[in-house]
Amino acid sequence: MSEEFEPQTFRVTRADLVRYCGASGDFNVIHWSDRLATQVGLPGVIAHGMFTMALAGRAVTAWAGAADAVEDFSVRFSRPVPVPDTDEGTEVTFTGRVKEVGEDGRTTIAITATCGGETVLKLAQATIRKR
Repeated sequence: MSEEFEPQTFRVTRADLVRYCGASGDFNVIHWSDRLATQVGLPGVIAHGMFTMALAGRAVTAWAGAADAVEDFSVRFSRPVPVPDTDEGTEVTFTGRVKEVGEDGRTTIAITATCGGETVLKLAQATIRKR
């Protein structure tokens, strides 16, 4: 396993947020109304934190080669992911590097997530078992 993993970038649009609202049942107005999101001090509509975490999970499973190779996965949310009302939306990029390899072959990966040059997840990491 290399020390650093190929970056993975995911596009997030307002349409993605609408679908996630329906799938998760989280219809908080900050995920669909610019007017109300800015009234509470946000830069505009933001992606759900769990949606951002799910994208990180997609990156980790791709690096691991299989979803069942991921034994542990955790993040802390540090900044919102603003999603403009454009066809392009925004992009979130995930990078990973090997933090530790245990004697049993389990590998801990430190994950970095950025959007617009800002780190949006902190203390993000995953443990992958040797396949």
